[in-house]
Amino acid sequence: MRSMLAATLIVAGAATLAAHGAHAAPKQTAAAPPAAQTPAETAKTLAQGERQAIQSDLAWTGDYNGLINGEVSDRMIAAIKQFQTNQGHKPTGVLNPQERGQLAEAARRLQASVGWKLVSDPVTGARVGVPTRLVPQQASDANGTRWSSATGTIQVALSRRKEADVSIAKLAEQEKKEPGRKIEYSAIKPDFFVLSGTQNQKKFYIRGSFKDAEVRILTVLYDQATEGTMQPVVVAMSSAYNPFPGGVQAGPPPRKKVEYSTGTIVGADGAILADREAVEGCLSIVVAGYGPADLADRSKEHELALLRIYGASELKPLPIGGGAAKSGAVEITGVADPQSQAGGAAVTTVKAQLTAAGTTGGLVVTPPPSLGFSGAPARDAEGRFAGLTTLRLPLVAGAADGAAAQATLITADTVRSYLTGVGVKPVEGTTKDPKASVVRVICVRK
Repeated sequence: MRSMLAATLIVAGAATLAAHGAHAAPKQTAAAPPAAQTPAETAKTLAQGERQAIQSDLAWTGDYNGLINGEVSDRMIAAIKQFQTNQGHKPTGVLNPQERGQLAEAARRLQASVGWKLVSDPVTGARVGVPTRLVPQQASDANGTRWSSATGTIQVALSRRKEADVSIAKLAEQEKKEPGRKIEYSAIKPDFFVLSGTQNQKKFYIRGSFKDAEVRILTVLYDQATEGTMQPVVVAMSSAYNPFPGGVQAGPPPRKKVEYSTGTIVGADGAILADREAVEGCLSIVVAGYGPADLADRSKEHELALLRIYGASELKPLPIGGGAAKSGAVEITGVADPQSQAGGAAVTTVKAQLTAAGTTGGLVVTPPPSLGFSGAPARDAEGRFAGLTTLRLPLVAGAADGAAAQATLITADTVRSYLTGVGVKPVEGTTKDPKASVVRVICVRK
């Protein structure tokens, strides 16, 4: 644990010539191919937001325990190699699209398992990531907010207090003297301090800062039996913590006021299947060419939503049969965002590969289709429905500009189960041309 928390504080060839010729002919020289890029050089070509997202995902898988800041380091490259080794891939230090998708899916599932959520605390004004499933109980008073598990084995606290004539070193010394604390690691930086160790048989992590005579402190306490679960969570919390956020946005950028996605017609009576997240929080929903749609159902468990339009005729439901391949080549048919097609609204088909995401059991889509394809159906080589595509931006603290959307597939079995549960009988069969069953969905938010 000490090495993990210490690591969270770290900020961290010449061409050859070959001569050749024969007899009296003048000598010719030719440059050898340039040396291949090192993994670090390759990583530096990525947008900083994407490097930050990779670090965050690697922290969740337990492979990385450095600062999540988008800066390339030996620690980051070593973490990539460790992840590749764990997944049975060659440890090159460079993630190919398939491996990047596997990493994103693994991190997403781990985040979901602990209920990871980036929150702005109204009491202290600080921003922090909270594992809400591990600490579902929340209480606040004038001095801060506390989250805890039902039995108190895990506790997270944000606190604030006014204190004049203070320094970072003085604050750290005050915290060290709290009864029962045994310090295993401490670091004093110009604008914050970190302490970790044990306290009354629990592990603890403390990060404190002050500004304008106000002290703000994050404290995490957890039983040693939960250390395996809490280690990556604490790394994520440390990097997500912003005691004085000002204008910095916690988490992904705000949702667009107008967002485009793809809907799949699944019933001749106007039933349309959509990605739940794409139609979350809409003031109104419009299906292009048909008009307003009602949000009939949404399921966080399945990540699906059911829309209904009324008065439309000659709708062509997409066959949602079973038996599609679980991996390999697929074709995805959707309606790209207008910005991706010069303001157009054409239905297009793109090719991709499905890959099982290691031990997580999910299906990764590589390369990800463009924005607007969230909710688009995928078919295998035989024209069988393979599932519904979803696009997600990584959940990382701080600005995530430049982070690439990650694509996964909601499987055909999951889709069929959801439709049956909401009273929609899936159409059987296959199709080679699903374009008539695909529509653009427009979500308008406040």
